[in-house]
Amino acid sequence: MQAVLKLTKYLKPYMAFAIIAPLMMLLEVGMDLIQPTILQHIIDDGIAKDDTLYILKMFGLMIGAAVLGLVGGIGCSVYASRAAVNFATDIRHDLYETIIYFSSSSKDKFTLGKLITNLTSDVEMLQRALTMLLKIFVRGPMMFIGAVVIVFFTARELFSILLVVVPILAVSVYFFTMISGKLFSKVQLVVDKVNTKVQENLAGIRVIKAYNRKQHQIDGFADVNTELMKRNITADQIVGILGPLTMFVVNLGMIAALWLGAIKVDSGTIQVGVILAFINYLMMVMNGLMSSSMVLVQLARAMPSAERIVRVLEEQTDITNDEQPVIHTVRGDIEFENVSFSYNKDTEPVLKNISFTARAGETIGIIGMTGSGKSTLVKMIPRLFNVDTGMVKIDGVPVTQYDVRHIRESIGFAPQRATLFSKTIAENIRYGNEQATDEEIAEALLTACAAEFVDKLPEQTAHKLTQGATNLSGGQKQRLAMARAFVRQPAILVLDDVTSAVDSISEKKIQQAIRTQFDQSTKFIVSSKISSIKDADKILVLDDGQLAAIGTHEELLKASALYQQIAQTQAEKGGTLNE
Repeated sequence: MQAVLKLTKYLKPYMAFAIIAPLMMLLEVGMDLIQPTILQHIIDDGIAKDDTLYILKMFGLMIGAAVLGLVGGIGCSVYASRAAVNFATDIRHDLYETIIYFSSSSKDKFTLGKLITNLTSDVEMLQRALTMLLKIFVRGPMMFIGAVVIVFFTARELFSILLVVVPILAVSVYFFTMISGKLFSKVQLVVDKVNTKVQENLAGIRVIKAYNRKQHQIDGFADVNTELMKRNITADQIVGILGPLTMFVVNLGMIAALWLGAIKVDSGTIQVGVILAFINYLMMVMNGLMSSSMVLVQLARAMPSAERIVRVLEEQTDITNDEQPVIHTVRGDIEFENVSFSYNKDTEPVLKNISFTARAGETIGIIGMTGSGKSTLVKMIPRLFNVDTGMVKIDGVPVTQYDVRHIRESIGFAPQRATLFSKTIAENIRYGNEQATDEEIAEALLTACAAEFVDKLPEQTAHKLTQGATNLSGGQKQRLAMARAFVRQPAILVLDDVTSAVDSISEKKIQQAIRTQFDQSTKFIVSSKISSIKDADKILVLDDGQLAAIGTHEELLKASALYQQIAQTQAEKGGTLNE
């Protein structure tokens, strides 16, 4: 219940809708409750006394009440839908924005699947619960209480009219079911678009953070979210008309039954009035109880969803800015001082007391066995994670003292997994530099040896990538990821094993281009191949999270047994130590 109360703040902007909807429903309920009484008076005071004028007046009053009830019902559906859908839209937007700013540890804590469920099914559950609360939970109890009070005055109904009313209702239900099915199919298509964007962006959250594209992604999501809101409002309002419309048909059936009853009363075949009112109110009692129970069930289902959503919204990220963050032009001097880190604080650290320095403009190669902590080490530089102990410094300043956005704008980061988005190639490259010109994009593609395949595409840089860039090979995706980092012209360039799927000829061209075009940048090159890092100014050899050795290629071949083993193994597989 506390979670539900915390989410009520999202209803405050739409409180007018939330108040008008129940008031409109009260109008419908009131009109429904007086119908059997009007019938009884028509029968007892009009038909029985053969007062035609009175009967006509009551007919007019009944039709007026039915029309007012229809207006109240439709009005309630419209305003309840507006309140509930806008309420859900705002929660979904804040959930997405919160998740985008999550640290990697927070995202891992909740897991990708749960976060997508929070954004889709859980929010949808709350929306349905609020809609039913504003509509049915007002109608059910009021109908029940009102009918119980009035039932003592009895009510009556002619059952023969059901032969006419039931087919009309059946056709109406079928018609609206068909329409609603098509509308909700369209809603589901938009939901799929939301899920696709969420899943894609969450999978690439580290790239988004490294290039400070969080707000860009939030704005893009807002467009899809707004489209979903409009689809939902349309579908809910159309379906919501069914309830008051069917009641209107029932009311017309009652008028027809009364007319038929008047004829039969004249012939002396039946007596109506009290029995008709009694049966009508008895049905209201039943419907009131059933609808109230439906709302309670829906609310019970929504409670866990509210709790899960609140847990995400209240999650505190561990990557935050200092009170007075440092902002200055980054030169690129990097220093690790006894850095240790673990993804799970209850397990053995992934990095253990790592210490080294890198001067601006140097190239640092990082090599080691699988699982030695190579990728984790370079993620400390753009502060994708906070170290457990020790310190990472950039230009002599602890990285935790920098403005997070500023420091990441100074880093070109190409992660181990080449994450591309379902946009054009040019738009993907501009993740690195939103203001990049076509010429700068072309130069970055040339540096990454990506121009050779991009130029062959029919639309070239306007070529649209599929989700996950499945219409590209692994090597092509890696080269585009490098181009995205290159176009930034960063002070610090981090390449995390991004040439694993690139052929040796292209790799050599890329290495040569990096040496000439990024000679002022501090470069970190993570690789499992010695050929990728042998020309580095320093090579870090990692072993089980520890810095086993550091030096140049020649120095390590003489002094590091692990480096010698890696070199010998690669030579046996067809390479050479000096390739």
